[in-house]
Amino acid sequence: MKILVVEDEAPIRDLVSINLQLVGYEVFTAEDGIIAQEFLEKQKVDLILLDVMIPGIDGFSLIEKIKKHNIPVIFVTAKESVLDRVKGLRLGADDYIIKPFETIELLARIEVVLRRYNKNDNYIRFKDIEVDTKQRTVKLNGKEVYLTVKEYELLILLLQNKNMALSRDQILERVWGFEYGGETRTVDIHIQRIREKLDLKNNIKTVFKVGYRLEE
Repeated sequence: MKILVVEDEAPIRDLVSINLQLVGYEVFTAEDGIIAQEFLEKQKVDLILLDVMIPGIDGFSLIEKIKKHNIPVIFVTAKESVLDRVKGLRLGADDYIIKPFETIELLARIEVVLRRYNKNDNYIRFKDIEVDTKQRTVKLNGKEVYLTVKEYELLILLLQNKNMALSRDQILERVWGFEYGGETRTVDIHIQRIREKLDLKNNIKTVFKVGYRLEE
């Protein structure tokens, strides 16, 4: 999957690019609207992360010029007023995320938009594991492995955030929901079960005082 990051602030552009690459996306970058427009005339991408306040051609103007390409757009911007968000969505953006943001939230929004455009493959593969996200089945070496609902959702979260450290609080929030009142020990128990069921003892690493990371 190819993503174009249009952002004039180099630290943000580099940080977003690195995190996207870590989870398997092919990333292209542009530091202003003119470069982005010229790039899109030559190269096809699956999604654009577009800052609003960029030189050359601002994001609101650029989205009108790239509608013909039928590429989903997520605005990533510091402009947080309701009017700006409404304007961006009315211009055709598929989502609107405010800086500063958590990388895990950005990745989740990207997944949702790509799924909406049917750009996501139904299969996720890792080592000898194959996940059919449409059927919600998991196989190890070709044999189906039974996972509970929460074990499955936790596995998907880890797979979608490969090589990224996820805190226990982030995992609780994403898998169990904001309303979940349990202790983080619940996460540890489910991690242990996934390690054993899918032979991931050497791949799901414990990050000291943080949480867990799935490593290839």
